[in-house]
Amino acid sequence: MRLLFRPALSLLVMTALAGCGGRYRAVSDTPVAIGRPYAVRGVTYVPAADPAYDMLGRASWYGGESGNRTARGEKFRPGWITAAHATLPLPSYVEVTSLDTGRVIVVRVNDRGPFARGRIIDLSKGAAQALGLRDAGHGAVRVRVVEPPERDRERLRHGKPAAPRPDADPRSLAFWRSQLAASGM
Repeated sequence: MRLLFRPALSLLVMTALAGCGGRYRAVSDTPVAIGRPYAVRGVTYVPAADPAYDMLGRASWYGGESGNRTARGEKFRPGWITAAHATLPLPSYVEVTSLDTGRVIVVRVNDRGPFARGRIIDLSKGAAQALGLRDAGHGAVRVRVVEPPERDRERLRHGKPAAPRPDADPRSLAFWRSQLAASGM
């Protein structure tokens, strides 16, 4: 019995270690994970499904973490159109509008963050570039949950942008900017 136990234990340990060796979860939309409440720097975040999510705030971008694992377990690829959000389910899809450039894109949320005061979303380098925010490093945005068609989801899961969306109209941009200014952000 002892002789049979050692090889089985060795196999179990090798399998466990192989799982730690940099394997990433495949990029997929299932299962959707909401997650438990968590705290960062004394602030508690409570993930929840929110199909009516529509917020104005500030966005920043990140890209130096290439190859790291996202909160979803996927490999972070800075050039892909992805983002981090503190509470939306993973993955989620959001429409992000730059209040500076008027550009509108759909982004796949697969990570947690940002954890800086006043920021509502962290964009990948690719998403920031598509919105025209990369050089500034941050910018004012509108973020709202959307349910894009499967072809757009498929493109985003493979690192390609979703179908282009029309730029925001000047009246809407002016309204959102005034709303954001009134909120003190």
